[in-house]
Amino acid sequence: MKFILSLVIAISSVFCSYSQSAYEDGEWLSFKIKYGWFNTSKATLEVRKTKLNNEDVHHIIGNGKSVGLLDVFFRVRDRYETFVNQDGLPVKFIRDINEGGYKKHKELYFNHNSQRVKVVDYKHKTTESFDFELNTQDMLSAFYKLRNSINIETLRIGQEFNLNMFFDNENYDFKTKFLGYEVLDTKFGKVACLKFRPYVKAERVFEAQESLTFWISADQNKIPLKIEAELAVGSLTAELDEFKGLSHSFEVIMD
Repeated sequence: MKFILSLVIAISSVFCSYSQSAYEDGEWLSFKIKYGWFNTSKATLEVRKTKLNNEDVHHIIGNGKSVGLLDVFFRVRDRYETFVNQDGLPVKFIRDINEGGYKKHKELYFNHNSQRVKVVDYKHKTTESFDFELNTQDMLSAFYKLRNSINIETLRIGQEFNLNMFFDNENYDFKTKFLGYEVLDTKFGKVACLKFRPYVKAERVFEAQESLTFWISADQNKIPLKIEAELAVGSLTAELDEFKGLSHSFEVIMD
């Protein structure tokens, strides 16, 4: 799960203007994650309409868990939540993870008028405040901002984009390059896609800055269909396995 959401951080940098159209209440996406030849994890993303502080928001929930032998030797239970307002900006973000005994539980409260975020760390029992950049996203809200804002008609191959992101008490500037158009063979049939390459930090997880590639559907849904990551040890692939509640028709190319 953390690889899908790390991808979300890195890819969500193609945006023009916001419109609430690519997704709706009730959307649910499920991904199958493979490490080498082994199915190791499952991840889901779900959208719900709700209210927060008397404001209409979309409550977006990401869950990830290990399966099979990995669940015996390296148990993963991750939960990410974001509350996105009508301007497409995060109001509250929750990260509650347990990855092989490594735990982190934080809640972030964004004030976009003052451009300050309050970070409550339940593990270390601390509360801190930080400045953030204009129109900053969290690691989960950014993906939905991308889906609502990407302009398929004006994309140019080689075009690069940037996004402000606040994550782990720091501001980040992420860059993504549009590589072009492809047709993917999926379990649902052949699907026209947009291919991107985000530039990620080459640290202990990823092999190099250009270690990630992802494909999203070239329709009005703009849902992720495939992710490939070259890691410091081995490679990882995530593919869309199930979906429901899409806002638009899912377009499959007939043979």
